[in-house]
Amino acid sequence: MILLVIMLPLIGSIIAGLFSNVVGRKGAALLTTTFMFLNVLLTFYIFYKTSVCDHLYFVKLKTWIYSDTFQVDWGFQIDNLTMTMLIVVNVVSALVHLYSTDYMAHDPHLSRFMSYLSLFTFFMLLLITGDNFVILLLGWEGVGLCSYLLISFWYTRIQANKAAIKALVVNRVADLALTVGMAVIFFAYKSLDFNVVFPLAPFLLDSTIILLNYELPVLTVICILLFIGAMGKSAQIGLHTWLPDAMEGPTPVSALIHAATMVTAGVFLIIKCSPLFEYVPSVLSFITFVGATTAFFAATIGLVQNDIKKVIAYSTCSQLGYMMFACGLSNYHVSLFHLANHAFFKALLFLSAGAIIHSLSNEQDMRKYGNLSPLLPFTSIMLLIGSLSLMGFPFLTGYYSKDLILELAFTKYTIEGSFAYGLGLITAVFTSYYSFRVFYMTFIEKNNSFRKSMDNVHELPIKMAFSLAVLSLGSIFLGYFAKDLLVGLGTDFWNQSIFILPKNNNQLDAEFFGLKELTGTNIINSTRPYFFIKILPFATSLFSVGLVFLWFNQESENYNTLYNFSSVTTKLQEFLLSIYRFLSAKWYFDAIYNEFIVMFGFKHGYNTTFTTLDKGLLEMFGPHGISIALYNSAYELKKMHVGQAYYYAYFMLFFLIVSVVAIHSVIYQ
Repeated sequence: MILLVIMLPLIGSIIAGLFSNVVGRKGAALLTTTFMFLNVLLTFYIFYKTSVCDHLYFVKLKTWIYSDTFQVDWGFQIDNLTMTMLIVVNVVSALVHLYSTDYMAHDPHLSRFMSYLSLFTFFMLLLITGDNFVILLLGWEGVGLCSYLLISFWYTRIQANKAAIKALVVNRVADLALTVGMAVIFFAYKSLDFNVVFPLAPFLLDSTIILLNYELPVLTVICILLFIGAMGKSAQIGLHTWLPDAMEGPTPVSALIHAATMVTAGVFLIIKCSPLFEYVPSVLSFITFVGATTAFFAATIGLVQNDIKKVIAYSTCSQLGYMMFACGLSNYHVSLFHLANHAFFKALLFLSAGAIIHSLSNEQDMRKYGNLSPLLPFTSIMLLIGSLSLMGFPFLTGYYSKDLILELAFTKYTIEGSFAYGLGLITAVFTSYYSFRVFYMTFIEKNNSFRKSMDNVHELPIKMAFSLAVLSLGSIFLGYFAKDLLVGLGTDFWNQSIFILPKNNNQLDAEFFGLKELTGTNIINSTRPYFFIKILPFATSLFSVGLVFLWFNQESENYNTLYNFSSVTTKLQEFLLSIYRFLSAKWYFDAIYNEFIVMFGFKHGYNTTFTTLDKGLLEMFGPHGISIALYNSAYELKKMHVGQAYYYAYFMLFFLIVSVVAIHSVIYQ
């Protein structure tokens, strides 16, 4: 049954991709979608066996690689960590499959699209269920390949091809670090099996490795390399540039990448390797700083984006920052809780955006939307639910995980905890602003669409609407029903699948901060105003919503800038304009990469590898050089043919004398 859960998407992908001429476009869509929903049923049955019956599944098929001490088996394990990820991946993927059958119904390459979606799901399942780093790497590279295939699905568009290549190249940088990290793990532990490496982690705290002529703690090197690998997949600052460009693919692809597969792989890797990271506090601090910075950085860019999919994409990048700094604060279970919650409301947001884009003839610029709620009432409700859940509105799914992350950061009482809380709170303000801004510009603002687009506006067909309805239920209720099970005080759900050192666990402080012991065992409410910390994220969300109404209800036609207050001074307008330009340029990351890295690589490649090596050294000693040498030699010999008999007789006599002298020397030597 475990193997069936993993292999069903692969079987559907193979049939839809290789036998599409037999099953047809609709048959391929029906087959892959049916297999995914069957997979969901099997997943919930396994969840019952693992969570309720307390079973763990270990499957060893056969040995794959055996070379001296290096042995890799085809092995899979299902624990509660893996089980939670299985539910998220399979449920979201099944709904995206169902949604795609209508969304891509008129595309002539529907069979290929459904095959890629199922293959994407298969590699993600392989990544999370493997019991060693090699199987994880196989799934890791597989999701990278499928992201390339899906982003460039419409391969006749140059921007889609460029975005796919960018995603592949940026992730190759991180994948190299992950591969080197695996090599160091094998050097230190002589194994790549999770069940061998993790229990031995504390025994190598004093071990070192010589790397680039420096003696470094081996566990620190391993954790840094693993985190760099996670930075690429989970789009942390510096390696994030591929994520917004991935919007060039069809909208269901964006939903699958951002909600359940590609970007969650990096966070899952950090959570899975918690037994390693817990013993390296310096790396945990680094993860916290990178995650908090990513959350803030992406939220600021999301403020000024006008493409509806780009806003949601930067929102994903920002929420991944929350997950990462939660891991850096040793709250891996809370990070996974937020990952699961985020998957549902982010898939809901993307698929709702896809419905709007589909209705408005593929228009993605929100400035050309407005007042669509009478025409798209169901979609407007779905987008509102997704936006409120993303904002962390009380008692919706996002509220239970995002607010808990902020409280845990506040009660860490360290520099990195305070840093993460400060940037996390500011990010929450920005998140609320751009989330409600999307809803306001689409459904409340006065209409600014073309007449031709408005004539074709239509509500969702039944299969797309069903997918959104299920995701909306998850966006409303999942956090409430799963909170006590996944992150409740004293829960034993994780059962050693996540490891946290007792000194790093501050969840009790986050739950009861603001209380202090006054006399004996009497604990009463402190006079310190800590209660407002609990409600501060909600207060900032309300402030941001009010700011959206204030911002867009002015008598101004300049809707694409941040400074349309007519009462501000000219200098303030210029200052706000400079901020707007800076944020619109995405903090100039792309410009810096293109100018100093990409162009350097192109120039170096042309001047060194192409001109000097390929066209120079290799061709000089290769076929081209040999042909030139033969041609020149023949040309020089040609000069000896002058057409005069005595000239030829002279050379014949000369070579005859030389031959006789040489033979005589050999004979009488």
